[in-house]
Amino acid sequence: MRLRLFVLLIFAICVGAGPALAEKRVALVMGNSAYKNVARLANPANDATLVGGMFRKAGFDTVDIKLDLNGSEMRRALRDFGGKARDAGVAVVYYAGHGIELDGVNYLIPADATLETDSDVLDETIALDRALFAVEPAKQLRLIILDACRDNPFAKTMKRTIASRAIGRGLAKVEPTSPNTMIAFAAKAGSTASDGDSKNSPFAAALVERLPTPGLDLRKAFGFVRDDVLKNTGYKQEPFVYGSLGGDDVALVPAKPVATGPQANPDSDIRRDYELALQLGTRDVWTAFLNRYPSGFYTDLAKAQLNRISAEDARAAAAEKARAAEEEKAKLAAERAKKAEQEKAAAAAKAAEDARIAAEKAKRIEEANAAAAEQRRKDAEAAAKALADKQAAEKALAEKIANDKAAAEVAARQANDKAQSEQKVAAVTPAQSPPSLSPQETAKLVQSELRRVGCLAAAADGDWNASSQRSLTLFNQHAGTKLDPKLASFEALDMIKSKPGRVCPLVCNRGFKADGDTCVKITCRAGYRVNDDNECEKVQDKKPVATREDATNRDAERKQVESRPAKPQTSGQIVCGVGIGGCRPVRPGCRLEQKNSSNVEVCN
Repeated sequence: MRLRLFVLLIFAICVGAGPALAEKRVALVMGNSAYKNVARLANPANDATLVGGMFRKAGFDTVDIKLDLNGSEMRRALRDFGGKARDAGVAVVYYAGHGIELDGVNYLIPADATLETDSDVLDETIALDRALFAVEPAKQLRLIILDACRDNPFAKTMKRTIASRAIGRGLAKVEPTSPNTMIAFAAKAGSTASDGDSKNSPFAAALVERLPTPGLDLRKAFGFVRDDVLKNTGYKQEPFVYGSLGGDDVALVPAKPVATGPQANPDSDIRRDYELALQLGTRDVWTAFLNRYPSGFYTDLAKAQLNRISAEDARAAAAEKARAAEEEKAKLAAERAKKAEQEKAAAAAKAAEDARIAAEKAKRIEEANAAAAEQRRKDAEAAAKALADKQAAEKALAEKIANDKAAAEVAARQANDKAQSEQKVAAVTPAQSPPSLSPQETAKLVQSELRRVGCLAAAADGDWNASSQRSLTLFNQHAGTKLDPKLASFEALDMIKSKPGRVCPLVCNRGFKADGDTCVKITCRAGYRVNDDNECEKVQDKKPVATREDATNRDAERKQVESRPAKPQTSGQIVCGVGIGGCRPVRPGCRLEQKNSSNVEVCN
């Protein structure tokens, strides 16, 4: 039976000899700044270098940093990375640069793209699905991080082959179909991200701050990234994560082991091997244990047990030698041997007895040492178990607090969404209005958003005056909301930020017309001018215009005519008779009168 247990112990030691292999982690980091056909971006190359350094410090097995890639170079980098992800547990692709959304599909734009027409997108860019295909082989986690939601200059100059084709602002929402896959956007779908005023974008700076935290679940890490970016951009940019993970925590950097000094770990293989060797208690078992574990807490305990066995063997040998010496002494005395021989046998017997007593004393000492070592082991295991229980309780409490906080945030967000859908004006809660923002700063943020949606023409100065109130009223009319125009609130800020484009119509002064989001001057060809309807009409020849002097002369002439004696006027009558040779008109100043049954011409 003892031999069988010994064989089992040796088998267990041999099987446990190989250390567990950790999951391989690989990352591909790309940053495009030097675009050849549009203005250079300041930060993507810096962001890629920063994030790549973060992955290397986090202990990733492979980190490939690629800068300013053209189309063929990007495709080759993704193809090579897909090969590295086949035997990896974690695969990450980070991209900083320009991106574009066409008909609901997201594309990454290489540094050499021209994109003169919308059809060029299919030939000159890299579909986001290609990056998802590259990380697909990873077994534990597939992560895509896109800092590519910047305001895209290609979309402004690109010619449309189909007028109805949709080219979005920012990137489109995605839903990964593979399990354990996450896609992180620097800004929510349909909105743009800031390149930042410093060396790195707000999104990249937050990633480097939060993701390397050992043991921190990715969902919580990206939640902290969202909070940091919102705060650093004045609540203008909100990162968003698409996809889902399972119930277990998934950390980009594993938690660091707790250093407890030379204490026993009650759950380790070495503890089980030690207890099995303790049950057997043979020299061969302890020798095999020491060969397998040449150092450590349990090694010292095993040496004490081996010393105890050696002391017992020495005691048994001394006792046997003392017994043999006594027997030799008695034999010589019985045979009446010479006195010298008897004295010699007596001395040998005395020396053997002294050796036996010393071995017995050494045995008791080693047994005491072994007992003390065993007690230290039990105390160390009890302390380690208490520490593990304490850490588990602290972790459970921290998770409960985090879950309660997350649940409270979700409930608050749902309540806010419900209130907005019912178009109710509610007071801003402390959770929605950080105490670090003054009313003037809040007003300035609302004014900036009103300018963005085309409802405010004045500058955002933080003065919530009558002009700002009229702008918010105009927003209510065109957005169908019922925000209080007298108050610059966070509710109004969130509602305006939810509108991706212009809300209020663009109104241009006379002589100007709308062209996109700007007013341009109307130019008419020669001989035409802008009329009151802001249309070009032909200029008519000028007619003489009566002046005040002409009117005065006409009045004087009319008075002179009226003051003259009236000229004799004919009456329009006709007189006929034999003496006048027929008929003729009555002479001026004369008239016909009837006398003696005939008409007689009478003149005054």
